[in-house]
Amino acid sequence: MDITQIFLDLAIILFSTKALGMLMRKIGLPQVVGMVIAGLLIGPAIWGQFGWWSPIRPTPDSTIFLKGIAEIGVVMILFSAGLETDIKELKRSGLFATLIAFGGVIVPIVGGFLVAVPFLGGFSALSADKSLMLDAVFIGVILAATSVGITVETLKEMGKLKGKVGTIILSAAIIDDVIGIVVLSIAIGFKDATVNPWMTLLMTVLFFIAAIAVGLLLNRGFKWLMKKYPHNRRVPIFGLVLCFVYAFCAEKIFGIADITGAYVAGIMLSPLKEAHYIDRKVDINSYMIFAPVFFANIGINTDFTGFNGTVLLFSLLFVLVGVLGKIIGCGGVAKLCKFSWRESGQIGVGMIARGEVALVVCNKGIEGGLFAGTVINPIVAVIMLVIISSLLAPILLKLMFKGDPPSLMGGVPEIKEQTADGETETVSDGESITGAEQGFSENAAELVGAEEGAKN
Repeated sequence: MDITQIFLDLAIILFSTKALGMLMRKIGLPQVVGMVIAGLLIGPAIWGQFGWWSPIRPTPDSTIFLKGIAEIGVVMILFSAGLETDIKELKRSGLFATLIAFGGVIVPIVGGFLVAVPFLGGFSALSADKSLMLDAVFIGVILAATSVGITVETLKEMGKLKGKVGTIILSAAIIDDVIGIVVLSIAIGFKDATVNPWMTLLMTVLFFIAAIAVGLLLNRGFKWLMKKYPHNRRVPIFGLVLCFVYAFCAEKIFGIADITGAYVAGIMLSPLKEAHYIDRKVDINSYMIFAPVFFANIGINTDFTGFNGTVLLFSLLFVLVGVLGKIIGCGGVAKLCKFSWRESGQIGVGMIARGEVALVVCNKGIEGGLFAGTVINPIVAVIMLVIISSLLAPILLKLMFKGDPPSLMGGVPEIKEQTADGETETVSDGESITGAEQGFSENAAELVGAEEGAKN
């Protein structure tokens, strides 16, 4: 392995992902879009089609190395997502948010499956080949994930973040992620044709039981550690240890996705007093190198060799179902829960944005051997969905809320705190959207209750 060449590759990846990420942010798109596009531009995915030189041309050794770094990146991303899950909000969200979240998962999964069927040979081909059936189901699983970062910023700008609709969107998004991870775990478990489906379900249930039981015990240890060493870097280090152990056990012992273990580890630590400090330190390390390599690696390894009109048609239908699936699923259930037509539309539109989780799920499916030998190129479709949904979400939200008086003007103030190392760091500066979600949703339930009381 040529280490010096890897140094150069990493330098190119980090520079290009940061530059394109900043550009995307300036035009209102998620930074992850810029990172994936950076991978497309520096790798052979595009230039290789014309026989042109590309800055990065992975060798077998460098491919293995970058894949290892990328795998660590995706595990840390899901660990951070778990840390940012508001358990109190989950408990307070109630039946409505749960039902809306289920609607936002089931309808896109069904819609994605139906879109994939004709491109995989029809129902007859799927019934004869279990692998094709799993491919079709997994297309729907990709569509299940929601990323409400852009929605949060838009609602905050309009003063609607802590209102009735804003609270439902945030709560449903949290539950949506949990359900999506469970569905992903089951789908990944089915990829091995030799595995009994019922055994997969059983192992998934056993993992969650074991992970929660062990997590509750370790929670006490972390409370003691944080009391003895408040705001000390050894706390996030032990948090990462838990993350990697959970990821290992999920994959090797229970046969489900390693990212599921990482996500559950984050959820186990999320109720802790200094969970935000752990998340902050993990986030810094993740987005310095591991996450950029993961997202860039998606672009670098994307193959456009088979791109044609069929792939384009599939991608457009995939995007259409991805957008309409959330609107119909979440908005339709909201209407059944006695929300007004206007509120139901607002909730549905607020859930359409997709981001890094969709890319993570898609990448996991490809790594698991899905879509091999098919005309479907899910990476292209997912990138299109992330871009289009991120553009549509704020536009449609502003149209849906047009004419409504602002209920609470939002803004994310800068909060500075002193670390044990003597450094002053920004805890909340609007940079981390998911962190903003957690902070703003903390008292949302009380505000909704106040709204309802005023109406009565």
